[in-house]
Amino acid sequence: MEVEIKLRLPDAAAHRRLSSFLAPRLLRTDAPARPLAAATAAQRDVRLYGTDDRDPSCAVLMLKHRPRIDAGVSRVEEVVEPLDPALALTCVDNPARLGAVDSPIVRLVSDEYGVGGDKAPFVCLGGFRNTRGVYELEEGEGQGLVLELDETHFDFGTNYELECETAEPDQAKEVLERLLTVAGVPYEYSRSNKFACFMAGKLLP
Repeated sequence: MEVEIKLRLPDAAAHRRLSSFLAPRLLRTDAPARPLAAATAAQRDVRLYGTDDRDPSCAVLMLKHRPRIDAGVSRVEEVVEPLDPALALTCVDNPARLGAVDSPIVRLVSDEYGVGGDKAPFVCLGGFRNTRGVYELEEGEGQGLVLELDETHFDFGTNYELECETAEPDQAKEVLERLLTVAGVPYEYSRSNKFACFMAGKLLP
């Protein structure tokens, strides 16, 4: 079970302000090379990472299902497994090939949702690009918390969000809210995730 704090930022100006405030704590910036490929009821995607769309440095197959989000705290069942980058490229270009991949995720999806066989092959619903700044808070701020500041580009708009995976969501939320207040950055509790926005075809609260 993945538990995250999700706080929505209103616009690019708020994202820039928070990014600048957090800059001394930056660990890395992640930018997937290609959009996701997804299919039906749960979020099942192939993620490619690297600077070259056709030559990713690594890839993963991910399943997120049964998501729940309340007052900015997201809980979702998540399974992630590595995928050979060359095979991942093939599956992104032809999602039906996922059905033949020897994978616990593929078997789970087939058993639970009936997707992946000849009668219900995987299909690509489209995708989006997410650029993520990863930061670690310093002593006195909430030491040990790792923050993820996302800028997510959809065909219909851009979403800005601060996330933090944690085993103690109430405490972590207090830390994040205090940090945003000090930084002078407006926010609200996220009520939907990226995949829900993608499936709705519009930015959701």
